[in-house]
Amino acid sequence: MFRVIFVMDIFNRNVVLAKGGVRENYRPVSDSSVICSSSDPVDILESVHPREVYIADLNVLQGKGPLETNASIIREVSFRAKTMLDFGIASLEDVDKALSIAQTAVIGTETGTLAVIKEAALRYPGKISVSIDIKHGKLLKQDPEIPQDPFEIVKLLNGLPLKDLLFLDLDRVGTASGFDSEFLRKLAEASEHSVLLAGGVKGMDDLFALERIGVRGALVATAIHSGSVPPEVMDMGLEMIKKGN
Repeated sequence: MFRVIFVMDIFNRNVVLAKGGVRENYRPVSDSSVICSSSDPVDILESVHPREVYIADLNVLQGKGPLETNASIIREVSFRAKTMLDFGIASLEDVDKALSIAQTAVIGTETGTLAVIKEAALRYPGKISVSIDIKHGKLLKQDPEIPQDPFEIVKLLNGLPLKDLLFLDLDRVGTASGFDSEFLRKLAEASEHSVLLAGGVKGMDDLFALERIGVRGALVATAIHSGSVPPEVMDMGLEMIKKGN
């Protein structure tokens, strides 16, 4: 089944909406959403009922507060939906913290090392997702052991007991600007793991197109809040939406 995963960028215990990955310019989601009038994460979940949620803790990612700032609200979300948590994990200790309040820890190339990814995957099989982070067309990374070429990263990760592989293009986050279909098709073919797209989804046609090329899911926020993708798709799936039409 193609997975539509609801994204929540949380800052000071409220959900904010991204645009182009410029984190300091995020605004409360209630300012622009057509599906919710609150920016409280639990209130939003009660409105849209997603099966899966991806949370980015912007306080930690921006160095504006510890994980404890949002930990209790993240835990509340994880009680209601399967939750993937990204707060810039850089160590096994960070992985332990993430998995204490969410079901899946997301290690991004921007902050994680290849050694931590390997150790975490073996310690917590099926509970680690890796995010290939791109900005301005270049891979974001600090570890020299991580290749610059996304396809080389995929090869290194094949064989590890990971949950998913995310492709995150920060320039496209919140922009509804689409994606490179041929690149994603090749990436999905090269990977032994499910490949998920984060950023750029405009509407339902994009979700169907991703499914056709072998991508197994998409992380979506702006298209849900704008009404371009109905909230029901996060629970019913694409197949049910097709049948309903």
